[in-house]
Amino acid sequence: MARKQELSLREKKELVAKDEKTVPGRYYVPYADIYETDQNLTLLVEMPGVEKKDLVVDLENNVLRIDGRIDFSKYDGLEPVYTEYNVGHYTRSFTLSSKIDQEHITAQVDDGILTLTLPKVRDAQPKRITIG
Repeated sequence: MARKQELSLREKKELVAKDEKTVPGRYYVPYADIYETDQNLTLLVEMPGVEKKDLVVDLENNVLRIDGRIDFSKYDGLEPVYTEYNVGHYTRSFTLSSKIDQEHITAQVDDGILTLTLPKVRDAQPKRITIG
């Protein structure tokens, strides 16, 4: 049975990087949920306001890096009276284990949610042992 949860405001966590950026603007760490089945891991990443064309997912040296860029032109001419939602780009990285089949990772984005499917290598999937 699902437990009832009250709605609450979550503060965006601004990325504090030690390295310098060549692109101006704030970067935020998007919220992510990870689900596991016997065959794969599913990673859901919240990236509101990011369109498919502005989303980049890279894999290098076992690090999966997600970058989502906001189109600030949508906010031109708007003068907020009150704000609770900071606008900025998103970035997040995950180090993958050797149990992930990196050649078959898939990604799709829908309504501001990036869904990544990370299949497990065959050896990492559970096996049933026959009792003789």
